[in-house]
Amino acid sequence: VDIFSKLPSMGPRQATRLAFYLAALGKNQIKEIAGAISGLNELTICARCFRTHLGQGKFCVICSDPTRNQSLIAVVEKETDLLSLEKTKKFNGWYLVIGELHKNGELEPEQKLRLASLKSFIKKELGDKAGEIILATNPTIYGDLNASTLKKELEEYAQKITRLGRG
Repeated sequence: VDIFSKLPSMGPRQATRLAFYLAALGKNQIKEIAGAISGLNELTICARCFRTHLGQGKFCVICSDPTRNQSLIAVVEKETDLLSLEKTKKFNGWYLVIGELHKNGELEPEQKLRLASLKSFIKKELGDKAGEIILATNPTIYGDLNASTLKKELEEYAQKITRLGRG
């Protein structure tokens, strides 16, 4: 219960329910869940987009796909945002997972390092500027504030900086 209650959005009552649920499962299901959790040790972070991926390579399957448009980049907060865009099958560029943005519009040191990595990639691989950088932040007041911060950081590295449509 103590371990489960440390999970996001998991209070003590829900953690207790989960513990009893798992304890009541059969041995095969418990082994399957334990194997899945143990497999998390095999995950690595992509050196280009900072997405968690399973594999031995330096890059994830998206960043290592030569058919994707490298000059089209979407900056997303979380990997779940990346998955949502991928499900549409409409976006053929690559991503930068910046990390969860704060309500004050300031970037954490790790986020600044990720932006520096993107800037370095653009200069080395794309010549001078990316064709388009899409700021795929949440459509809220705080998302707008963070998009403004990111735009200031990236405006000299892209021919065009856009936001996702709303409506």
